[in-house]
Amino acid sequence: MRYILILTFLLNSLFATQEKYSIIIKKPFNEALLDVTQDYDRKVSVIGYSNSYEISKNNSGEAYSDAFEYLNSLSNKYGPHIDLIKVDKNKKIILNKVINSSEFSKAVSIIKTSSNGYFVGGYNLDGSLIIIKIDSNGRKIFSKTFGTKNRDKMNNLISLQDGGVLSVGYSRTSRSASDNIFESGLGLNDIYLTRFSKNGTKLWSKKYGTKNDDEGIDAVEANDGSIMVVSTTETSEKKDVTFMRITQNGDKLWIKHYQSDEQITPHKIIKLKDNNFLLSLSKKDNLQNDQIKLIKFTIHKKILLDKDIYTTYSSVLKDIKEYTNGNIIGVGYVQDSYNTDALAILVNQDLKLLNQNHFGDDSYDLFNAVTILNNSQAVAVGIHTDENVQESNMWIVKLNHDLNIFKLPINKQKIKTGIYKHLLQIFKKELASKKLTIKKDLTIEFEDKNLYFKEAKYRLTKQQKDFLAKFSNKLIPFLEKNKQNIKTIEINGHTSSEWGKQNFTNDYLKNQKLSMNRAYSTLAFIFKHQDKKTKVWLSKIFKGSGLSFSKKVMVNNSEDKKRSRRVSFKIILNDTKKGR
Repeated sequence: MRYILILTFLLNSLFATQEKYSIIIKKPFNEALLDVTQDYDRKVSVIGYSNSYEISKNNSGEAYSDAFEYLNSLSNKYGPHIDLIKVDKNKKIILNKVINSSEFSKAVSIIKTSSNGYFVGGYNLDGSLIIIKIDSNGRKIFSKTFGTKNRDKMNNLISLQDGGVLSVGYSRTSRSASDNIFESGLGLNDIYLTRFSKNGTKLWSKKYGTKNDDEGIDAVEANDGSIMVVSTTETSEKKDVTFMRITQNGDKLWIKHYQSDEQITPHKIIKLKDNNFLLSLSKKDNLQNDQIKLIKFTIHKKILLDKDIYTTYSSVLKDIKEYTNGNIIGVGYVQDSYNTDALAILVNQDLKLLNQNHFGDDSYDLFNAVTILNNSQAVAVGIHTDENVQESNMWIVKLNHDLNIFKLPINKQKIKTGIYKHLLQIFKKELASKKLTIKKDLTIEFEDKNLYFKEAKYRLTKQQKDFLAKFSNKLIPFLEKNKQNIKTIEINGHTSSEWGKQNFTNDYLKNQKLSMNRAYSTLAFIFKHQDKKTKVWLSKIFKGSGLSFSKKVMVNNSEDKKRSRRVSFKIILNDTKKGR
């Protein structure tokens, strides 16, 4: 059984020639990734949350084996923690660290700093907000807890030109604990913004809004240092979107209400390379399905483009980014009556849909954020859920510009090593009895004296035929299963160096012909014993050649003439150099 498991592992690793760059990170209970950035060393850092629980005992003193029984024992208390994960270009996770906070907390955003560290923004479950500055290894430099006396929530943390950050979110209606709850309102929200310097000093904290429910969704800094803020105002009848431009100090410059008869929800705002702004929203259609809306507007609140992107199913873009050529990638989710898939779309500068792709299994999958890498690939992060499982997992996917998942380049050395190890398993009996040897360069040499040719002979003996039949019945099926990696199977004939008393020219040419005949006899015997489908494949990769006495077998600086009269096999992989 142990060897069967080993062979199965090797087969799986060999036959998957190009591995998709899709990483699913599983931890106990629910977890998700919410934001992503690229580091200066080209690695990718992602931020999210996971849940952890202290091991407890049941009434009998034994450890709980059922998660729901344990959760019930905690009276539904739970503990989310901030997770920082770094991955390299080969899908290797090089950092997976929980950033501890004094309270259970959830992260919403990660921002790369000029000092090669990060700002992480989030909120605690007690209603307070947090920003944490960490170094490249996830070690905490400082942590700031802030907010009002009410319950607050951060929706995003954005970077500013001075190296500082701006927290965007909302706060419950301000009131003292002695106020009559019915006189002061039932917890309506106000837009809540707080600005910090790069050293963590709080510069200002302000609230904005109307008598209705207001929520700060996202913001972005303009070239002149002013800040564009996107928020919502919700009444019992509808929800409107508001654009607001404020100064560096938080003073209002202008407000524009985007009113619509449809129910609309903003998700993300970015500054474009032409210094205009693009906002991703979703709106409800007549069937109450979400449809994508993109609005492009100027710093002076003039709307340039207002495009709806209609899809068959309910679709939402939670994040958008701009490529250098002006195209926009958006990620989010698409939902039908059966399941939810992660979604990626590509639009041009005129907001015309160029491409879209769905990702995931038959359950619940989505992308929360995307970043464009220095090589114009993109990395999207979010949630993956296994089929028939209720708990979500962290998910990282690298996308090409055509929105297909990037496939890692074939690791030729890994494939060669895998084939070599597998050949050792296939021919372990022959190796043990010293009938053949296998080299790491995938050369197979026959060692049994009964497998050598007689002097000047090339026709196969019965012993040679019997062995070649067993040998090829093991070798050929394995190579055919792995044929996507195989470029050539060489069968090389060899001779010893003598040939009567001829001159060197005749010696060489006659030995060359003899070695070719030995190779041909061996090739023909193996080929004739295959089925038609295998013959078609072998006809493309079989190569018989004679090497005369150029590869004599030498022992103690002397030619071993008997062992030199042989054939050898050499497996050449795709795009690998011969003779390595």
